[in-house]
Amino acid sequence: MRTILEIQQEIIGECSGLNGEVEKILFYLIQQGKQLPAMPLYYKTEAYLIKGCHSKVWLATVSDKEQVYLYADSNTAITKGLISLLIRILNGQFLKAVEEADISFMQGSGLERFIGSERSNGFAAMINQIKDSTNKLAATHMLQTDR
Repeated sequence: MRTILEIQQEIIGECSGLNGEVEKILFYLIQQGKQLPAMPLYYKTEAYLIKGCHSKVWLATVSDKEQVYLYADSNTAITKGLISLLIRILNGQFLKAVEEADISFMQGSGLERFIGSERSNGFAAMINQIKDSTNKLAATHMLQTDR
């Protein structure tokens, strides 16, 4: 399994080929969003809406005791692309790796310059939600193991 850092480096490499051109970057994000797996409808409820996002973002974090799996969707194409990148990085990673992950590809890729402060805040809210949910899942699994 590739590490979180390796996948982030891959994304940074992909973005470096876009030469900082706005149209190419937006096209890249939209194409990434089109690759986002469909989110099961039972997660598209108020309970899974991320607070602090300008767009609507539904995000569910589940685990099989060791690895994290994410399901997400948004009502906007650019945000969908950002979510798709996050899922590409974190989906299937071990709980501890997600808890300790430094998600820094936005700065390294230059993407943060193009998404604006509202989306940056929403993106940070998504990462916080994933880490918070992962911490809770890890704690739950530890409690079950101790019994």
